[in-house]
Amino acid sequence: MVKKITMLLVSLCLMLSGVAAQKQVRLVIAGRDGDYGNAMQVAVDAYMAKNPNVKFDVLQLSGDDVYQKTVIDLKSGTGTYDLILIDDPRVLQYQQAGWLADLDAMFKKAGKTVDPGFISTVMDLCRYPSNAKGKLYSLPFVGNVSLFAYRADLFAKYKLPAPETWDDVLAAAKTISEKEPGVEGVSFRGVKGNPILTAFLPIFWSFGADFLDASGKPTVNSPEAVKALKFFLELAKYGPKSTPMNNTAQVRDGLLAGTVGIAPEVWPAWIGKIDDPNESRVAGKVKITKHPAEVKKSSPMIGIWHIAIPAASKNKDAAFDFLTFLTSKETQKLMVLKAGLPPSLVSVFEDKEVLAKYPWYPAIRDALESGVARPRTLYWAEMENTMGALVQEALIGQKTPEQALNEANAKLTEILKQ
Repeated sequence: MVKKITMLLVSLCLMLSGVAAQKQVRLVIAGRDGDYGNAMQVAVDAYMAKNPNVKFDVLQLSGDDVYQKTVIDLKSGTGTYDLILIDDPRVLQYQQAGWLADLDAMFKKAGKTVDPGFISTVMDLCRYPSNAKGKLYSLPFVGNVSLFAYRADLFAKYKLPAPETWDDVLAAAKTISEKEPGVEGVSFRGVKGNPILTAFLPIFWSFGADFLDASGKPTVNSPEAVKALKFFLELAKYGPKSTPMNNTAQVRDGLLAGTVGIAPEVWPAWIGKIDDPNESRVAGKVKITKHPAEVKKSSPMIGIWHIAIPAASKNKDAAFDFLTFLTSKETQKLMVLKAGLPPSLVSVFEDKEVLAKYPWYPAIRDALESGVARPRTLYWAEMENTMGALVQEALIGQKTPEQALNEANAKLTEILKQ
């Protein structure tokens, strides 16, 4: 009898140890809403199908909310989140504060290596310092970058050359505005702050301007910057009178409706339906490329979102397994096809199924490889709002380009003294 009871207890212990091995893990992701949230859910569903013992709480938050909630939690070290999304210009704060898990160490522990196929300009931003030798703290969730769009049919109609320089763009915008009824030569976002500055930056950078010099002092009133802003204002003459009030919807809807000849700043999420005849009146007529060059090479703005594991996470190993799954070729392709999320791996940009659905995707790869990141500073949000407000004042004629940029430079100097 005693022997039977002993064997029963042994069997029970073995069963319990088996249950323990299959213990459920719940990962909490501080993610984004909209298309990014949809893409994350696609990946989560695919992962759970293979790993039924792992469950998820996926928070779909606005950009500001995901920032505020994660900063509060990471400062306290509470460990509420197991994976978090971070907007690129804010990632430096997380890196410097020591809030993120060392992914180099986690790859080594797992006996894995980072896929060498990630686009290098993107991967550099995931490291601290932001170069190939920096320590890895995140991986790219989305290969987001600004793009350039133009009506190829109108360029052909008026025998305009494909725009290789910004001077080509200005000449084409003038021709289309004057000769094509019902079509604005150009359309870009003009709302103060982030929208207008983001529209301006590919011009600003390619004219040879920059925010900071080698010593970290603001240089936004340099001769190159003034020339870039004067060009930007000249280009605006061939856009709608509503430009200072225009935001994403106006640019995107005008492009889809065929009432815009050139959109100097578009994003992958805006143009996913550009070749869909049910959504676009110009299906097959719009060319998507990286931006033209000028003094310097094409200078698209990189707008990636990082995904990282908080150092305080209580489920780091499970989070790392999902992170490598999420950023793999197979999952990136799945998120492209099911949710239209731009990838960051070269192999996905070369995939035949991806190219069949989005023939303009090579432009994203080109733009990412030429892309420019916003300054690595803790004060970017203040700098962006300040300069974006003054650029708009120049657009509406309240200040000359020189006045606007001199004031911007003075204010940025004060911001950086904090």
